[in-house]
Amino acid sequence: MSKNKLLLVDDEEGIRRFLGLTLMDLGYEVETAENGETALKLIEKTAPAVILTDIKMPRMDGIELLKAVKSDYPHIEVIMLTGHGDLDLAIESLKSDAADFITKPIDDEVLEISLSRVMEKIQLKDQVREYTENLERLVEEKTQRIIALERQNAACQVVEGLSEALSSAAHEVETGSGLFNELPCLVSIHNRYLEIVAANELLKDRLGEVVGMNSFDIYSDRESAGNACPVQLTFKTGKGQRSKETFIGKEGEEIPVTVYTAPIPNKDGDIELVLDISVDMTELKRLNDELLETQYKFQRLFDEAPCYISVQNPDYTIAEVNRRFKEDFAEPLGATCYSSYKHRDNPCDECPVQRTFKDGETHQTETVVTTRNGEQKNMLVWSAPIRNAYGEIKQVMEMSTDITEIRRLQDHLTSLGFMLGSMSHGVKGMLTALDGGIYRLESGLRKNDQERVTEAAAVLKNVVGRVKKMVLDILYYAKSREIEVESVPAGHFLQDTAALIVPKAVAADVEYEIDIPEEMGDIEIDPSSMSAAIVNFLENGVDACEPKLPGKDYRISINGRDLGDKIELTISDNGAGMDRETKEKIFTLFFSSKGKRGTGIGLFISNQTIEQHGGSITVESEPKQGTTFTIHLPRKAERKKQPPACPCA
Repeated sequence: MSKNKLLLVDDEEGIRRFLGLTLMDLGYEVETAENGETALKLIEKTAPAVILTDIKMPRMDGIELLKAVKSDYPHIEVIMLTGHGDLDLAIESLKSDAADFITKPIDDEVLEISLSRVMEKIQLKDQVREYTENLERLVEEKTQRIIALERQNAACQVVEGLSEALSSAAHEVETGSGLFNELPCLVSIHNRYLEIVAANELLKDRLGEVVGMNSFDIYSDRESAGNACPVQLTFKTGKGQRSKETFIGKEGEEIPVTVYTAPIPNKDGDIELVLDISVDMTELKRLNDELLETQYKFQRLFDEAPCYISVQNPDYTIAEVNRRFKEDFAEPLGATCYSSYKHRDNPCDECPVQRTFKDGETHQTETVVTTRNGEQKNMLVWSAPIRNAYGEIKQVMEMSTDITEIRRLQDHLTSLGFMLGSMSHGVKGMLTALDGGIYRLESGLRKNDQERVTEAAAVLKNVVGRVKKMVLDILYYAKSREIEVESVPAGHFLQDTAALIVPKAVAADVEYEIDIPEEMGDIEIDPSSMSAAIVNFLENGVDACEPKLPGKDYRISINGRDLGDKIELTISDNGAGMDRETKEKIFTLFFSSKGKRGTGIGLFISNQTIEQHGGSITVESEPKQGTTFTIHLPRKAERKKQPPACPCA
């Protein structure tokens, strides 16, 4: 902003021209505007020091222009130009902070005097602003200086306090009393001539009488003052040192230490003594070795424990597992527990880990898991909280013990009782049927009615067959049962077995396809038990097609193939199918996906029968897509013996 730049505002062009010439003669740079709105636009561009404006103008008068200028540009001075009849407006303008007013017609001398007063006012304001800025800068400088002095004073107090503390420490070492003789550290005091002037009892006990020796003499790799030791470096640099060194013990043994040195100044600030505090790393190394050994021992116990151990986070992710867990399950770290070995998409109901996180107590449950090899195991699961130093539960440890064999024995005993209880009603019914058959037989013989005799014989034959099957089932569960193999034509046997299910499939409106070659060679099997096993798979296929969905045609197919030393039998349906968890449990005793319609015994028996023959079963299934059982049987039965059902068997 130029102090000589003026803005003249008047709606009369003649006044702007002639008054502008007068102002230029007085030495001012002049810009003109015909109204207040134009003037406001020119202010930002020209930056005038003074505005001379007429009071009465169209569109925006002088009073409005004055208020607008003082609102946005308070540093610009405004002189009002007014007629004799506008004195009231002129006085009002002074109330709005106008610098002066001049009446028309304008006298050149009055104009010059008014401008001179305004310029003096502007100059005075500039001086006051400059003085204020200088004063603020001076205050800031003095404030910073005071702060610096206060910091320096505080630092001096800290140094004095530290010096007193170190001097006190040196006195304690020299007199053999106080804290430094209680510390498990090697403490010594050295003077500026690199002589040991004091040592605590522990250092004397380990290194011998060292007072009077050179500072570097206690180090194994220092031979003279030319090979600077930490004490010498402290005197040289004035700063404490930290380094790993080796002391020479009184028996000549080497003692690894970590050395800490600190200068002790006198009252003049010069370093008078150096305090040397050294930590014997031998004990630390021993403790570290013990810690590593303990960690290794606990890790070994953790890994070799005869159970599965996992440590789980609050979100069910597995943080750590033992060796046995890693061997039997897919890589679990970072995965959730329920997906790793339960193959679920959501946490299990009544999850013991979740309950432990909630209440901090141990919990127990029993479940079935599947290993990476497809082996199913009954597990007894315990959960226990892992707390931090504040008692907060951060993780939960889950321990799972394999109780498959115990559960198998219990299942056999349970199933035996279950079957005996249910069979008692069957036996009663069969006895009634026997009585009825004998009565009809006797009646037919008395009356010489051959037709009645034949019917009675058929009833008795049927009942005897049922009794035989029941007795065999009881024997199967009560004790281990060897299969009685014989060589049979594989094709004819499989065709005859597949035909047994035709009536049930027809009744259920299920299409039934049999693709089994007649000539497949001979196979060694127990025909009775193997036929029952295969029929179980076929009946399950028919049951899987119920209930039916509208518009869907259901079918079951049984296919046989000659694989040389093996026979392959494939049983497929396009029924309900199974999810992974169900598929992995179908051969578990008493597990059934049929609800009340199933006992959970049939597939369990079928699986054991095929295993007894040295065969194997694979299952492929998808929900709503169907299931395929693939059975492989060796031509020569391997006669794998089943374990006893109970200790007394």
